[in-house]
Amino acid sequence: MKRRMINSLLGVVLVMVVVFCVPLALFEKRTIESAAQDQAAAEAVRVLGIVENRIAAGEPVGSAELAGQVTTGLYARVLIPGREPILIGTAPTGGDPVRATQTGGQGEVVEVERSRQDVQHQIGDMLLMLGVVALLAVQAAVALAVWQANRLARPLNDLVETAERLGSGDPRPRDRRYGAPELDRVAEVLDASAERIARMLTAERRLAADASHQLRTPLTALSMRLEEIIATEDPKIVKEEATIALGQVERLTDVVQRLLTNQRDPRSASAVTFDLDEVIKQQAEEWRPALSSAGRRLEVEGVHHLEAVGTPGAVAQVLATLIENSLMHGDGTVVLSTRVTGTSVVVEVADEGSGVPPTLGARVFERAVSGRNSTGIGLAVARDLAEADGGRLELLSLRPPVFALFLGRQFDDH
Repeated sequence: MKRRMINSLLGVVLVMVVVFCVPLALFEKRTIESAAQDQAAAEAVRVLGIVENRIAAGEPVGSAELAGQVTTGLYARVLIPGREPILIGTAPTGGDPVRATQTGGQGEVVEVERSRQDVQHQIGDMLLMLGVVALLAVQAAVALAVWQANRLARPLNDLVETAERLGSGDPRPRDRRYGAPELDRVAEVLDASAERIARMLTAERRLAADASHQLRTPLTALSMRLEEIIATEDPKIVKEEATIALGQVERLTDVVQRLLTNQRDPRSASAVTFDLDEVIKQQAEEWRPALSSAGRRLEVEGVHHLEAVGTPGAVAQVLATLIENSLMHGDGTVVLSTRVTGTSVVVEVADEGSGVPPTLGARVFERAVSGRNSTGIGLAVARDLAEADGGRLELLSLRPPVFALFLGRQFDDH
């Protein structure tokens, strides 16, 4: 590109030089030749006047008297009737000279000649000067073309580097501008693309992390059910375990659907009225074996037969996250309690552990924030799921730890 720009600008300058210098050279050549002719004619008129004045005054007219009257470099010949020709100066050689002739009133003739070589020397000097000017113009054009090409090539190379960085997975915008509207527009588009790619990559990483975290527990529970089915030969137990496993598969499908839905639009949940007791019962049955294995208990208490507004699968995921959080970080009995406050139904999950450190209390729902060696994703995803249903998830107490899920309440029509 740089070479093309230099060649283009150099070509334009050469055309301008030819278009300008050739007519100028022809014009100057004619001017020099005309000036030489005019000089010879003027010299002839002047010498003729001197000759006529001297003849009229009766003064002698000869080479000695007229030698100082002719301009240096010119050759004059004076013809007076009845006298020998008077020659002044050195006759020009080397080609046809520039000649001018003047005739007086009494037959006097003055011929003035100028060497053609002198005129050619002047024309040569003029052409040399024009050549130097043209050469300087070409050199200046080349320097300007190189500077301009470098000035444009640097931003383009920078933009190419930015595009390569985007293609290699580095979506950081560079926020560089170059003072050229077209290049600045390209830079703005690349920066906007970098921001969009960064958001897409962040969303994909977030989806992968959320899916890994949210699917881990259902898959583990499902694996345990399948192992129990393999280990038993009682058809009744197999049927019961298979029924539970199918329910877990349905919830697992719902988890995947919710993750994909929240990825597209966090507010796209379709809340319905459901029986809260069924969701709590299902979670209690799933988590009691894990808590029993750890020597702990799970109890359910509070108000029963509550109708809540939300998505059962999402509520189950939120409760599963809170129970798992108590299993991993808490101690003692895990209590699920329900109550009613105002227009909300509240499900609280508490345990007898040491609670949440005060330094993490205000940030416990932030991603990558954890009091121990965990991912710090679960509570953040649980809050997103609760808010997608129009509810909210809060930490009511640090010690003992009490998490509360607030859901919309279904009122009776009568």
